[in-house]
Amino acid sequence: MRNHPYLRAYMAGITVPTMFLLFVLSVLVAVRRCAEIPLAVERFVVFPMAVVPNAWGVWNVLRLASAAARRLPLGWYGALLAPVLQLVGLGVALLTGFRLPAVPATVLAVAWLIAILVYYLAWKHLVAFLNELLGVYE
Repeated sequence: MRNHPYLRAYMAGITVPTMFLLFVLSVLVAVRRCAEIPLAVERFVVFPMAVVPNAWGVWNVLRLASAAARRLPLGWYGALLAPVLQLVGLGVALLTGFRLPAVPATVLAVAWLIAILVYYLAWKHLVAFLNELLGVYE
C-alpha cells in the first residue's frame, strides 16, 4: 500500500464530507417529500456536493506535499479550510445571484466559529483516522 500516496491522501480527505453530505441530502429530500415543504434543495446543494469533498481531498494532498504544512497539527490544518470554503461559497453565491438571508453579525460570527470547531474535530479525529488507515503519512 505504499504506491500512490497522493491518491490515498485524496481518498482519505473526500470520505468524511462525502458521507456527511449524503446524509444531509437524504434528510433534506425526505423532509421535502414527506412534509411537503417547498425547499429548493437543488439551488443550495450543488456547491457543497461538488466542491466541498474535492476541496477536502485536495487540502489533504497539499498537506502531504508540503513539509511546512505537516508541522502544523492535522486538526488545525483542517480548521484552516473552513474559512476558505466559506469565502469561496459566499463568492459563488454572490456571483450567481443567490439571495442570502439577512442575518445579524453575531449569528454569523458564532456560525463561523462553530464551522471552524467542526472542521477541527473532523480533521483531528476522522481524517486522521483515515490517513492512518490508508498509510498516508508513513
